[in-house]
Amino acid sequence: MIIADRKPLEEIQEMVKPYEKILLVGCKGCVTVCNVGGLKEVQVLASILRIARKKDGRPLEIEEKVLERQCDPEYVEQLRDTYDQYDAVLSMACGVGPQFLSEAYPDQRFFPAVNTKFMGGAVQHGIWEERCAGCGTCVIHFYDGLCPIARCSKSLLHGPCGGSADGKCEVSKDIECIWDKIVRKKMEQDRLEDLRVLRATKDWRTARDGGPRRSIREELVK
Repeated sequence: MIIADRKPLEEIQEMVKPYEKILLVGCKGCVTVCNVGGLKEVQVLASILRIARKKDGRPLEIEEKVLERQCDPEYVEQLRDTYDQYDAVLSMACGVGPQFLSEAYPDQRFFPAVNTKFMGGAVQHGIWEERCAGCGTCVIHFYDGLCPIARCSKSLLHGPCGGSADGKCEVSKDIECIWDKIVRKKMEQDRLEDLRVLRATKDWRTARDGGPRRSIREELVK
């Protein structure tokens, strides 16, 4: 799941400051699950912006809409008949959403209302943690299902650094050393020898370093 946080209100207000009528678009995807850009959040932000502008003596007209997904042309197309009725559009989807909107409707202004953070999941109610760096070639089977690329502060693949202590990362005592967890799990299962196996250097060509990536499913392409 993509995790995001809503931008500071002051930043959002500055974005829409020149406009009198805007469309606020939410997304029923990941940002709904992490309580950032779903219907409820769209309604709350719209109310806040209206009240703030009313206090400034410059009423702001805001229409609210929530798409099934903003990362799918099929749903983005639902704005075709109305997008040009507004001075600007404010997207509450992850960073992919406003880009899809902007590409679909190049003559409109689009602004992001959230900051996309990482791919992860809920570890407890209201708390999400990063679990995947999207490197394109998953190797977690070597590490008992734990990802040192996303969860080690240095993305080390061959063991812990010298800075970890008592199961914590040197970056912060609030960050667990994932290598401590990997090693302990191997020891508990009497499989520590797994970590002594020499493996080929990871192929990073599938990661972001090679430029924007594409995933093509030939059987689905028309």
